Amino acid sequence: MSHPIVHFEIGCRDKAKTAEFFSKLFDWKIEDEGPAARIRTGEDVGGHITALGHEPHNYVTVYFAVDDIPAYLDKVVALGGRKVVGPVDIPGGSFAWFSDPEGNLLGLYRGKS
Repeated sequence: MSHPIVHFEIGCRDKAKTAEFFSKLFDWKIEDEGPAARIRTGEDVGGHITALGHEPHNYVTVYFAVDDIPAYLDKVVALGGRKVVGPVDIPGGSFAWFSDPEGNLLGLYRGKS
């Protein structure tokens, strides 16, 4: 039996700032939902950005499919994030890690064409 990813959550201290970063980076529609903000990716997997107000503030590591990793890493930096690793070629394609302005570690992935 498969266990597909069906949800993700990005923890942060500043929900509005984090929501703005990801909205601009990936063109996601993000809607305020009380202490959380619902992420509508347009795909099957949706998620939340949540400011818990206590530890842990920063948590998550997921990979996002992109068509041009270097271009997205440039965009990450332009939006106040930080390139951490990569791009790195692997047998299935390539990946990179970045951190958002809150310090969350996330990944970009591009499969082989």
